[in-house]
Amino acid sequence: MKRISTLLRLAASDKQWVTISNLLTIARLVLAPVVVASLYCQQWLLAFVVFVVAATTDLLDGYLARALNQQTHLGTLLDPIADKVLLVASFGALAFFRSPFFHIPCWFFALVLCREALILLGSIVLLHFYRSAHVQPMIWGKLTTLSQVLFVIWIFVCYFAGWKPQRTDSVLLIILALFSCISLVQYVRRALSDVRQ
Repeated sequence: MKRISTLLRLAASDKQWVTISNLLTIARLVLAPVVVASLYCQQWLLAFVVFVVAATTDLLDGYLARALNQQTHLGTLLDPIADKVLLVASFGALAFFRSPFFHIPCWFFALVLCREALILLGSIVLLHFYRSAHVQPMIWGKLTTLSQVLFVIWIFVCYFAGWKPQRTDSVLLIILALFSCISLVQYVRRALSDVRQ
């Protein structure tokens, strides 16, 4: 755990970790359970607003960190974790708190949960054993996250409009599942490449 502890020490040694971008990332972590609680209470409008605000922080935190020259080790560690927590929590809530229009199938939630867990655990293993490992977002990973966010928003829009596009939802779920599998394969291939070096 030497390299991981080094990263944690670097995060703790950031001269200014209370930055706008870090606060936005932390806000995303805090808002995730609010989305779940709102869906549990069938407060769909509140859940939608909170989810959109949380998703927007994901767009802003990285941009502001670069624009304001406020990139920190803490932000680097927390940002991907906050993304995973928000999306896994949202998909979990949509899978287990039934809506009158549509709910996420359990198989899809299991896929998302397993993918995120494998990527997170794989990153920890790489950081621990391989100094040359590149634990950074990849294009398919970013596309998967973006498509998942847009899909959740699509579910809310359908709810508010009173639509029941079951075929469309099923097709979109299959596309998202493919994106998730492709991105996972991409991360595994890069991890194996790092291991061979």
